[in-house]
Amino acid sequence: MKTTFSIIKADVGGCPGHAKVHPELEKVATKQLTEARRSKLIIDFHVTHCGDDLELIMTHTNGVDSREIHQLAWDTFCAATEVARDLGLYGAGQDLLVDAFSGNVRGMGPGVAEMEFTERKAEPVIAFMMDKTEPGAFNYPIFKIFADPFNTAGLVIDPSLHEGFVFEVWDIMEHKHVFMKTPEEMYDLLALIGAKSRFVIKRVFPKEGGKLPDDEPVAAISTEKLYQIAGEYVGKDDPVGVVRAQSGLPAVGEVLEGFSKAHLVSGWMRGSHNGPLMPVSVEQAQCTRFDGPPRVIALGFQLRNGKLTAPLDLFKDPAFDRIREEALHITDYMRQHGPFEPHRLPMQDMEYTTLPKVMKKLGARFKKIK
Repeated sequence: MKTTFSIIKADVGGCPGHAKVHPELEKVATKQLTEARRSKLIIDFHVTHCGDDLELIMTHTNGVDSREIHQLAWDTFCAATEVARDLGLYGAGQDLLVDAFSGNVRGMGPGVAEMEFTERKAEPVIAFMMDKTEPGAFNYPIFKIFADPFNTAGLVIDPSLHEGFVFEVWDIMEHKHVFMKTPEEMYDLLALIGAKSRFVIKRVFPKEGGKLPDDEPVAAISTEKLYQIAGEYVGKDDPVGVVRAQSGLPAVGEVLEGFSKAHLVSGWMRGSHNGPLMPVSVEQAQCTRFDGPPRVIALGFQLRNGKLTAPLDLFKDPAFDRIREEALHITDYMRQHGPFEPHRLPMQDMEYTTLPKVMKKLGARFKKIK
């Protein structure tokens, strides 16, 4: 039997503004998923938040893209939206971009990261959830975790990791994908994923002939782009990801080390600014300063027959305090740029924000230079 680990998230209302999920929304989601577990649709679940995003973590045996599981998530978000509207929360139902469920939440607004795999004797799984940024924000840490020997010592000293991994990269503009092997294609991989607004890591797989099945992913990232669905800016994509660890994979500590640099990501205020990604506890996952800076949380589980242990809040650790301090220094520096690049995104990345409306208003005033 294979287990499916699903993270499905949506912004269905913030309080106040885009700062945080209201506790009543989490209560609604918990009630919905408790009933689903009682009916055996799912094996186990955990409900949490990152900023203003409601996060549903579920285990089941239905495989990825299951109509029943996605219907459950959609119905849960709809129920939470009704409560958000009753409470007068900001942006109620913001990420529910269509009127009716059509079999799968992909392309409907919510973000999805799922993978189906055969459980090992001990199966550590880490769920990562981000707010105020885009899917490409995962490119840097996922590369560090699975391809950088300065980050992951096991790539050098553990024979079961020594051969490297296979990265599935999506071109989210052309809707194409490519599989690239590391370390032999590392430079080609970096040539793509360094352009994080277009090329994003979707999944990571073991290599053929290794300790783990090469057709079962060891990491998966959500790649939904809201502006491509809505045709205009309706909020940042706020991606989620899931990473397996230990026993032929990077250790939990090596996975977390991928987030030891407050690297610059796109999003932040109005989805229009670059800023540092700050690893925080769930308690600190509320975006306030300039609606940010962008945040990432990490919940660690042990998985057994689909059952989840109570999660460990992995970034709730003083070992990450200096990284948070670094993020705050970068925040101060970037904010001092005000409306100037590179704090504000370049024009080509502002196409789906509100800036084109300003340019349209000014368009008639531009005259050709003689």
